[in-house]
Amino acid sequence: MTEAELIARAKAGDQGAFEQLVLDNQNRVYSLALRMLDDPEDAQDAAQEAFLNAWRALPSFKGESSFSTWVYRLTSNACIDHLRRRKRRRDLEVASLTGEDGESDWEPADHQSDPALQTERRMAKEAVEEGLRSLPDHQREILVMRELSGLSYQEIGAALDLDLGTVKSRIARARLALKKILTAEGNFFASDTSTQTNETKRR
Repeated sequence: MTEAELIARAKAGDQGAFEQLVLDNQNRVYSLALRMLDDPEDAQDAAQEAFLNAWRALPSFKGESSFSTWVYRLTSNACIDHLRRRKRRRDLEVASLTGEDGESDWEPADHQSDPALQTERRMAKEAVEEGLRSLPDHQREILVMRELSGLSYQEIGAALDLDLGTVKSRIARARLALKKILTAEGNFFASDTSTQTNETKRR
């Protein structure tokens, strides 16, 4: 049975047809979610959320793209939501360890590292994160997918339904926008925003 036939049957309420669509795409969807979230449990949750959203929105699916491309976009959206929730949780955890003076009540010891270098790296990470928050959603999303999650241009294109040239140009514009924000704030390390955004992934 072709994908179009499965979609038509699923739209008519055939759950078996939809289950076959899930089986045909679940490995690729999970792989995308894992690359974006770097956590197996979160990736599984995001994949399930994407398929659930696909089932709910199936009546409105017009077939302008393949089902796999459509569910890739849904997966990307679910992962972005997970990343935002994760950031909010992390901010709350940081706040709970911070005293009234704004200084952390607990810091891991690192006697082998240069304190000045550690401070510089921390400031760089914070500046990049603040810069990312200042970007429009579409630019922040594509930089998160490329720089933090390490997705290939092809994977980003499939997730956002964009051709390869558009993906590359949007990433270039987003990087330039981030660099301008960092430079305007006096962060002269902005010339290597890719390195700094990758540092935020390892926090």
